[in-house]
Amino acid sequence: MNQQASLANKPSLSAISISREAVIEFSRYKDEPDWLRQRRLAAWELFERIPMPTLKDEEWRRTDLRGLKLQEIAPNSRTTGSPNGLTTEAREMIDLRDEQAGLLIHHDSENVYRQLSEKLAGQGVIFTDLDAAVREHPELVKRYFMTDAVKPEYNKFSALHGALFSAGSVLYVPEGVQVTVPLRSCLWTDSEKLGVFPHTLIVADKGSDVLFIDEFRSPDQSEQAFSSGVVELIVNEGARLRYVSIQEYGRQFWNFVVNRAIVHRDATLISLSVAFGGGFHKANVESILVEPGARAEMYGLLLGVQNQFFDHHTLQDHVAPNTTSNLLYKCALTDSARSVYSGLIRAHKAAQKTDAIQTNRNLLLSDHSRADSIPKLEIEANDLRCTHAATISPIDEEQLFYLLARGLDRKTATLLIVEGFFESLLAMAPLKSLHDRLLRTIARKIGAGELPGLDLAESWEEVAKEA
Repeated sequence: MNQQASLANKPSLSAISISREAVIEFSRYKDEPDWLRQRRLAAWELFERIPMPTLKDEEWRRTDLRGLKLQEIAPNSRTTGSPNGLTTEAREMIDLRDEQAGLLIHHDSENVYRQLSEKLAGQGVIFTDLDAAVREHPELVKRYFMTDAVKPEYNKFSALHGALFSAGSVLYVPEGVQVTVPLRSCLWTDSEKLGVFPHTLIVADKGSDVLFIDEFRSPDQSEQAFSSGVVELIVNEGARLRYVSIQEYGRQFWNFVVNRAIVHRDATLISLSVAFGGGFHKANVESILVEPGARAEMYGLLLGVQNQFFDHHTLQDHVAPNTTSNLLYKCALTDSARSVYSGLIRAHKAAQKTDAIQTNRNLLLSDHSRADSIPKLEIEANDLRCTHAATISPIDEEQLFYLLARGLDRKTATLLIVEGFFESLLAMAPLKSLHDRLLRTIARKIGAGELPGLDLAESWEEVAKEA
C-alpha cells in the first residue's frame, strides 16, 4: 500500500506567532472535526494557565530557559506535498536502502509520504500519519491520543503540544501480529523560526511484536527553531515493542520531548533514545509498569559538543508487583557541552518483588565540559531489589597514551575511545545504515573527519515512482 500525502487546495497559513488564533487557524487548515478542535483549545487553555518553569522549580533548577524566544516562533508551516521537495541533504540522511516494512516522511508540519507493505496492511496493521488517522481511524485517535500515556497537563510544553501538534505518526499492531521488519518515521524540518510539534502514537496489542524507528532532523540554521514532541507507547498484554528515537536537529533548535510508555501484563518495552542534535534538548522518558510481569529496558546515548545542553529526566515507575526495569544512559561531552541526568526508580506499596536497575555513565572529553547526575529511589514496598549507580570521569589517559603510542593521532584515538564507550548501545541500532550513520555522526562531532557520503539517488527514484 503506497500513498503520497496530498496538500492540494489547502489554504496558506499566515506566519503568525503562537497564540489561540494560531490554534484555530491550524485546525481549520487541517480541516479537523470539531471534537479534535475542542481538544486543541482545551490544551491551549492549560498552556496559558501553567506557568513557565523557572530555576526555582526542582526539575528545572539546572535548566535555564531564559534564552528561549517562544514569542518569535511561527507554530506551523505549509510545505511541499512530495518527498521530491526535500533538500538533497534531507534525502541523504533518510537512507532507504535497508528493508523496511513501512515508511512515513514528514516535512515541517506535514506528512509528505507514507507506505506500508501489503502483507501488514492485510493483517490489519495501521501505520499512517496523524491527519489520515483522524479521518480514517477516528476511534483509535479518540481512545489513545493524549488520554492515557501523556496528558496535556503533564507540563507546560506538553500542553502547548496538545494545542499545536502536527506531523504525527500513528501505529496500531493487532493482536498476535509479528512485524519482523522495522517500521520507520522520519521528520525533516528546515524552515526558519518554525515550531514543530511531532507526535508518535504506538499501540502494540496483545501478543504482538514490532520494531519502530523514529527520526528527527534538521540542518543548522541562523535563527532559533523550536520543537515540542510527544511519544505515547501502549504495550498491551504479552506484547513486545522495540522503540528507537534519534534526534539530530540543527544547533539552533530548542527541543522538548515527553516520551511515556504504559506497559501491561507480561509485556516488554525496549527503548533506545539517541540525542546528538539541538543546542538545547530536554527529555522526559518514562516507563509505567502497571501490571505483573511487565518489563522495561531503557537505554540512552548522548553526545554533546561546543555549548550543547542536554537534560534528561527518567522514571521507572513500578505500580504492580513482579515487574522489572533496567536503565542505562551513556553520555560523552567535549568542549563546553553540559548534561543533566536525573533518574527516579519509584516502587509503589503494592509493587512487591520489583527488580529495578538504573545506571548513568558520563565521559568528559575536555576540562570545560560538565555532567550532573542525580539518581534517586522512592521506595514504598519492602520486598524488592532496586539499585542505582552513576559515574562521571575524564577520558582515560592510559588508554589514550596506548593508542597514541601505536601511531594514531589524538583525534582518532579519542574517537576510538568514544566509540568503545558507546559500543553496547550502538550495537542496538536495528539497521546497518543506521548504525553506520551514527558512527559517522560521532566522528564528525568529535572532529575526527567524516566518511564519504552515500549515493542514494537510486533509492529516491524508486520512492518518487511509488508516490
